[in-house]
Amino acid sequence: MPYDFDLFVIGAGSGGVRAARFAAGYGAKVAVAESRYLGGTCVNVGCVPKKLLVYGAHLAETFEQAQGFGWSSEQPSFDWPTLINNKNREIQRLNGIYRNLLVNSGVELLEGHARLLDKHSVEVNGQRYSAANILIATGGWPQVPDIPGKELAITSNEAFFLKTLPKRVLVVGGGYIAVEFASIFHGLGAQTSLLYRGELFLRGFDSAVRQHLKDELTRKGLDLQFNCDITRIERQEDGSLLATLQNGRQLPADCVFYATGRRPMLDNLGLENTAVELDERGFIKVDEHYVSSEPSILALGDVIGRVQLTPVALAEGMAVARRLFRPQEYRKVDYNLIPTAVFSLPNIATVGLSEEQARAAGHVVKVFESRFRPMQLSLTECQERTLMKLVVDAENDRVLGCHMVGPDSGEIIQGLAVALKAGATKQIFDETLGIHPTAAEEFVTMRTPVSA
Repeated sequence: MPYDFDLFVIGAGSGGVRAARFAAGYGAKVAVAESRYLGGTCVNVGCVPKKLLVYGAHLAETFEQAQGFGWSSEQPSFDWPTLINNKNREIQRLNGIYRNLLVNSGVELLEGHARLLDKHSVEVNGQRYSAANILIATGGWPQVPDIPGKELAITSNEAFFLKTLPKRVLVVGGGYIAVEFASIFHGLGAQTSLLYRGELFLRGFDSAVRQHLKDELTRKGLDLQFNCDITRIERQEDGSLLATLQNGRQLPADCVFYATGRRPMLDNLGLENTAVELDERGFIKVDEHYVSSEPSILALGDVIGRVQLTPVALAEGMAVARRLFRPQEYRKVDYNLIPTAVFSLPNIATVGLSEEQARAAGHVVKVFESRFRPMQLSLTECQERTLMKLVVDAENDRVLGCHMVGPDSGEIIQGLAVALKAGATKQIFDETLGIHPTAAEEFVTMRTPVSA
């Protein structure tokens, strides 16, 4: 019996939409089911709205720095509802773009919760559909530790829709989201504390980057509290919150924001009706081609727990579409040298190995570093400093890693990621002429290693 669809995608996030529309473009009959919002986490409660809020927070510094360049005006004021309303309008526009991408590609869009009935069948809104291949791309969901009062905390899902800007915020966590939202709340004027149970946030990043960001955030007045965790949250009579720490200390707040990890969103998906297996962390097990233990069911993106970044999900979606419907163009996703950024204030961006990773992998390394106050701050009172770092293999001169903390670091490192992907050596960096005067030229003018 023929199937209703060649490919049925569950989840209209970045990876799901990419797989669906390209599969349809290759001639496949495709459906996508989505129960929440088109574009997934990234567009709705992730990368895009977060970056918009970061821009908003950074403007506070820009207004202050403008005085050094001769600009004067009345003290600027900030209105949270205006930012949120404008953000919502932009996200609605992007939702429409995603809808058009699917519909114009010939994909059938089903708006409702999809549940697997068996290895080839899915139910949406009481209707049963059959498919030769089913792709699970439902993404992740924030999780809050099971402590008394956890229901009083918010996550990134709710932060984008707060009616007012809290006056006192406790941000809990040490990863991308925690550091970014601590910068956002602090930059917009909230009294902000970042609490992390470890010694230093952003585990896995180069130690110089982590320490440099700590110093800069401290310089800006953000309260960083390491080696501490919340054991309970209580509502006070005046409506505020009181967080009790492991050592018994108590911190008052108007908002407790948790960014302590995300789990795969597999709720009520019907996996028990199939042979799909999960790994020890709860993510869907897949092989190198994103095929689960049930051969007709595939999975990609955050639900497989490899590299949880939007560009990676996009690449995985393209790979799935090609392997199934245009095999002559199929290429495996290369997970090496993936650039990434943390949109804290200041920004972090990095590609390749950290110094610690390079040494652990057995490389004999040379390390080049530059720390400086960028030119754009030279006429201001701001003392923020930029960090640039290169990790180089001392034996073959190949650049193993590029790291930066400072303005526009994501824009700069994106270009250097191409160079690293092409196998650039330190000599090539040295022979490349810089654009003067820019901060980026520092990457091609560092000549003396700080360690070897």
